[in-house]
Amino acid sequence: MSTLLRLATAGSVDDGKSTLVGRLLHDCKAILADQIAHVKTVSEARGGDFDFALLTDGLRAEREQGITIDVAYRYFATEKRSFILADCPGHVQYTRNTVTGASTADVVIILVDARHGVLEQTRRHLAVAGLLRVPHVVLAVNKIDLVGYDEAVFTKIAKDVGEVADQLGIADLQAIPVSALVGDNVVEHSADTSWYDGPTLLEVLENANGRTDTSNQPLRFPVQYVIRPQTEEYRDYRGYTGTVASGTVTVGDPVIVLPAGRRTSIAGIDRPVVTATSTAVVERPSAIAGEAVTVRLADDIDVARGSVIVAAEHSPGTRRELAATISWLSDRPLTVGARVLIKHTTTTAQAIVTKITGALDLDTLGVIDAAELDLNDIGKVQLKIAAPLAADPYSSNAITGSFLLIDAHDGWTLAAGMIDDEEGELL
Repeated sequence: MSTLLRLATAGSVDDGKSTLVGRLLHDCKAILADQIAHVKTVSEARGGDFDFALLTDGLRAEREQGITIDVAYRYFATEKRSFILADCPGHVQYTRNTVTGASTADVVIILVDARHGVLEQTRRHLAVAGLLRVPHVVLAVNKIDLVGYDEAVFTKIAKDVGEVADQLGIADLQAIPVSALVGDNVVEHSADTSWYDGPTLLEVLENANGRTDTSNQPLRFPVQYVIRPQTEEYRDYRGYTGTVASGTVTVGDPVIVLPAGRRTSIAGIDRPVVTATSTAVVERPSAIAGEAVTVRLADDIDVARGSVIVAAEHSPGTRRELAATISWLSDRPLTVGARVLIKHTTTTAQAIVTKITGALDLDTLGVIDAAELDLNDIGKVQLKIAAPLAADPYSSNAITGSFLLIDAHDGWTLAAGMIDDEEGELL
């Protein structure tokens, strides 16, 4: 089990996400005394009790409106492990920020107000978690104190969310009755929910496994930069820098450089060691997923930013057409024929939307016909790309199976996309 866990919160407006996060940080002793004193002063000036939400709502606009707008990242630790927490906004217009926060999460905590039950935004956030294949989803049925700690209310909400999760392919769902304001079942078990014998929120987080180790998957090494120092010491040096997206790269491994399709082998692996007075290059026998290194190849072939070095025996090939599921993040609707830029690993290429296959109906969770995709819609599309991409299905590789669609005119991100298992046109 990794000692670092990434988690994100999601839920509808006023479900108590920031209060829950504030309570979690407070009860884990992860808040400095001067910050607690400041929040206490502000809370008293407003004529209310200690407002845990102020521990996380950092923007002035957030504090004034009592809402979360941006993704607020917080770092804290317990005796068991360290955490990176993304507190995501609940408003529908900020769903794009929830996609950002959940994209790297090992656990997503989805809050539901015990008084209101499952809402459309709940379904949307569950769909995002399922789409991004987040390993663990925690359902926090919040404000359980406001319904008199009624077990029947909790059971019904847990059943409703469980049915939605099953339809979306979410395999690991843990439901917990909590009161962020009071602290019930956040860090300590609550005497008021004696009918609940499951773990507290912190216990779930401390024992959850992270995403699957990608070091055992086939090698994918997107090239970010070509290094040619041309100094006296490194006159003939040519290295290709990037982060190992998946797999393990070892000196001597046979590889293929895509999209060119040229075969070669790994001649060396280098990594800089920087000190206060100097920088030295240290040779490594191997590197695993997540490590940033420079590789040298046995043959002098054409490699540039956007090339992908892959395992010779497990090459994904290249393709100019993709079938994908996207989360549309722009105020402007997406229509067939739209010309966009696709950002895939270190490659950026022109693309055109050739077909909108359908959109997810949040009520039935089925795919319905759609002529266009509007803000926050989740839909299936087909793309034709000007340059070949070395891409995998998202189900097998989250890095080489994901992409962004970008407006070529203003650089705004339009959509986050996941490549479907059905293959496009292979070259």
